[in-house]
Amino acid sequence: MMIATRKLEDDLHITEIGLGTWAIGGPWKYGWGVQDSRESKLAILKALDEGVNWIDTAPAYGLGHAEELVGQVVKNRRKDIIIATKCGIVWSKNRKKISFNNHPDSIRKECEESLKRLNTDYIDLYQIHWPDSKTPVSESWAEMINLKKSGKVKHIGVCNFDLNLLKTCEEMEHITSLQPPYSMLQRDIEKEIMAWCQQNNTGILAYSPLQAGLLTGKFSREYLETLPHDDWRKHNSMFKEPMFSKALAFVREIQKISDKYDSAKTELSSFAVAWILSHSEVTSAIVGVRNEMQGSLIARGAGWKIRNDDMEKIDKIYSEIFQK
Repeated sequence: MMIATRKLEDDLHITEIGLGTWAIGGPWKYGWGVQDSRESKLAILKALDEGVNWIDTAPAYGLGHAEELVGQVVKNRRKDIIIATKCGIVWSKNRKKISFNNHPDSIRKECEESLKRLNTDYIDLYQIHWPDSKTPVSESWAEMINLKKSGKVKHIGVCNFDLNLLKTCEEMEHITSLQPPYSMLQRDIEKEIMAWCQQNNTGILAYSPLQAGLLTGKFSREYLETLPHDDWRKHNSMFKEPMFSKALAFVREIQKISDKYDSAKTELSSFAVAWILSHSEVTSAIVGVRNEMQGSLIARGAGWKIRNDDMEKIDKIYSEIFQK
């Protein structure tokens, strides 16, 4: 299947759906519970077979495990796959303590470790995972620029940065991409950041387009109780009151709009991804999968747009539920 591509840079065109590997990394402090590695590999392979041309991963996902899985799967097709990974989240020797560290020495060390786990000698897109209050962003970004000059990374970007941090980095070197959370339920970037990215030709790679599963239509209070004890969502505010009830009410209303579309696209998850891609500022939506079946469905939100009148209805429902 062909998935349309959108331009990040002149030499970097990525499919409008990217494969996310947060969940397949397996257990860690912010993990999604136990994950079978064989299922993970099949999920990656299936998503690639469906036409996805880029994978987003990070050392933090399973504390190195997600990168290792990606490296194993793409080893014999590396030139055909764009790999995006990150730096800035590190862990202690006993793997118990997780911390942010964007010091240049740490970034340099992390890059070498990622290259080994990924079985590659270059990273297509290297991103700072989260801001680090202990390290001036100018120092962190200077090291990212050095890595780019060395050829170990081809393009550099950031994740979860606010407007001030973006401006500081852009003055030093162009930011290829910003990876923020963005979904029908989480819209903070609409206030200022989307416009800034568009003006500065910085691509937006939207993560959590399904809001960690809330926008699949499968969630209920009963389903929430079945999540593993080590699933990070059990501690997230979106899955606690009053937000959880509001999210469920929102989903019920959105489902009515989704159901009006072609039967091949009526799954709410596909509708939620199509909503993301209906925004011209967005370059790609990162969709996570955990098994082969999910991999086979990854592209269903691509290639079509939601009508303008329905986009307006969605905005109205969001305002009525969340901005009263």
